[in-house]
Amino acid sequence: MARYIGPVCRLCRREDAKLFLKGDRCFSDKCGYERRQYPPGQHGQGRKKRPSDYGQQLREKQKVKRIYGLLEKQFRGYYYKASRMRGVTGENLLMLLERRLDNVALRFGFSSSHAEARQLVRHGHFTVNGKRINIPSYQVRPGDTIEVRERSRKVQKIVDALANVDRVPRPAWLELDKDGMRGKVTAAPTRSDISSDIDEQLIVELYSK
Repeated sequence: MARYIGPVCRLCRREDAKLFLKGDRCFSDKCGYERRQYPPGQHGQGRKKRPSDYGQQLREKQKVKRIYGLLEKQFRGYYYKASRMRGVTGENLLMLLERRLDNVALRFGFSSSHAEARQLVRHGHFTVNGKRINIPSYQVRPGDTIEVRERSRKVQKIVDALANVDRVPRPAWLELDKDGMRGKVTAAPTRSDISSDIDEQLIVELYSK
């Protein structure tokens, strides 16, 4: 699956929000968004225009895509799947994204960013219920146990991330055993478990046109 490999600090600046895409750098004085809180590009410091309704919807969709590290085709697939599920489409969309294995690895604190979590999953550093899974989009379920493989427990990125695991609050639906390098999905995520400033209804309105 294709992925974005360009500079990421400019993405936070484009969305005018700190998306924590750079791991430890986002918590340091080197954070690109903190240093330059204006859009990237030649006219970034020009006068801001009031966005249209479409512009607001587009920016919200782009922001969520970038938070979870997805490109358009994959994100659109999640939206259509969410629209066919029972319940509120926008909330269904966020719940599908939250249940991705790479996102869960990040929420547990096994990595410091979504991009890093995706790479660790692709390299097979985690097991789900004892089975090695290397698919970042794998959907976890309540009762699943995600564990760092025995041979991967000295991977420096994982060790460093767990050392700073208390820096970001962990969702209530996840239970971490830090010393055992494992975590359990105790329940399905709910809308209240997502702390990011996201207005999913704007995304629904965009795709519903």
